[in-house]
Amino acid sequence: MTITDEVQREARALGDPTRHRLFRYIVDAPGPVGVAELTGYVQLNHNAVRQHLAVLKDAGLVTEELEKRTRPGRPGLRYRPHPEMVGRWDAPGAYSWLASLLSNAVRSGESSRQVGRRDGGRRAAELVGTGDSTELFEAEITRRGFRPKRVERGKRVDFVLQRCPFADVAESDPETVCQLHLGLAEGLAEGLGDLAVEGLEMLSPRQAGCRLSILRCSSTLAKTSSSS
Repeated sequence: MTITDEVQREARALGDPTRHRLFRYIVDAPGPVGVAELTGYVQLNHNAVRQHLAVLKDAGLVTEELEKRTRPGRPGLRYRPHPEMVGRWDAPGAYSWLASLLSNAVRSGESSRQVGRRDGGRRAAELVGTGDSTELFEAEITRRGFRPKRVERGKRVDFVLQRCPFADVAESDPETVCQLHLGLAEGLAEGLGDLAVEGLEMLSPRQAGCRLSILRCSSTLAKTSSSS
């Protein structure tokens, strides 16, 4: 699918006034938004809102994730702007996240890798226990906009990153941005447990294709074997 095709698909989804309102609300929200909150906002029934959200998700405008619950009950769905929406449809996208982390690095005097590692650990704390560690790891780097292609090699799993969400910045300062990505991966792996980052092979941000390698411990392999 070409960029033109993608934009046309997104435009059709946003052509409906209700879907446009839902999208703007999700974009402007400080964090992931639940269906009940969106239902109250547009004053429609639950099913109608879910149908509109499904269209936005299918168009690649929003992402869907399960909430992490600390109380009994079935976890609800939460929605965020898709990370690849940066610069499109007035969505701030991933660059606001990048700017925040780099600002933290400047203030604290830490390296971008250290800051990325801490943010990866923070995100892992929200996800841990909600599923298989490798699956959660892949889902998170997908949500960040890297379009990973997974290659299984026994206990080693390679993710070929088919897109750099920060290509413009990474092209001018690859050391800072790529080290931040490596730190993010390390924090995620450590926080999720049963995983360790083996390395990141860095290529041109414009061409993409960087290879992120992680190792699964024996307990993760045992779970994978028992479920297959």
